[in-house]
Amino acid sequence: MKEEILKAKIRERYGKIALSGNSDCCCTPQECNSVEFNPKLSSISIGYNDKELEAIPETSILGVGCGAPLNFADLKEGDTVLDLGSGAGIDAFLASKIVKESGKVIGIDFTHEMLMKSRKAAAENGFKNVEFKKGDIENNIPVVNNSVDAAISNCVINLTKDKVKTFREIYRILKKGGMGRMIISDLITSKEVEEKSVNSESWCSCIDGALTKENYLKSIEVAGFQNIVVLSEQPYLNEKDGRKITSLVIRAVTN
Repeated sequence: MKEEILKAKIRERYGKIALSGNSDCCCTPQECNSVEFNPKLSSISIGYNDKELEAIPETSILGVGCGAPLNFADLKEGDTVLDLGSGAGIDAFLASKIVKESGKVIGIDFTHEMLMKSRKAAAENGFKNVEFKKGDIENNIPVVNNSVDAAISNCVINLTKDKVKTFREIYRILKKGGMGRMIISDLITSKEVEEKSVNSESWCSCIDGALTKENYLKSIEVAGFQNIVVLSEQPYLNEKDGRKITSLVIRAVTN
């Protein structure tokens, strides 16, 4: 399926999520379209801290992730942090509490409705060290070279078509000499889907775009990262066709 078609579908799907507040089963093991679905409880189930969530805007919590990369990011006061596919801002707002006024958090998303939602929450809740920019993480992250201490992402990179290209963009903006680090949560699959069989709805739900563990880690290595470590690996769900979906948290650094 052509890249532009997939991106249009992704924008449409996540735009609806931003407006409705219902994850519609994008990157979450919770029940879809169910009265039982609770974004906060869904977030807690994948590693977020209840008390920390109470300190950020409720509108930023949509329950669309597959892990909690900030738990492994070792952020420090004064760090510059990039949140790739920032959505409604959950990780960006949590990170801003850690880096404080001397630090900065930049959220990147290409869905207009998500950006409007996150920007509104930042303005209404006084988050002055957070900025949300429109950008395509696969083709052009709107951040200068060698300027970011830590890049985080939560179940977003699997939505891109060219993972190596995406990781190269992330590598570009991170500080070099081992100073820049990437901490991401994402999904992998036991069997990749051939391009001719890709279903756009399954891709938008973080399934058909997933790579095997071997290919995912190789993509990070080819992009230039070193010291690639899987910090967490948990079963996520089983698809009807027998594919096993697993969530990973991965850390890698620049050389």
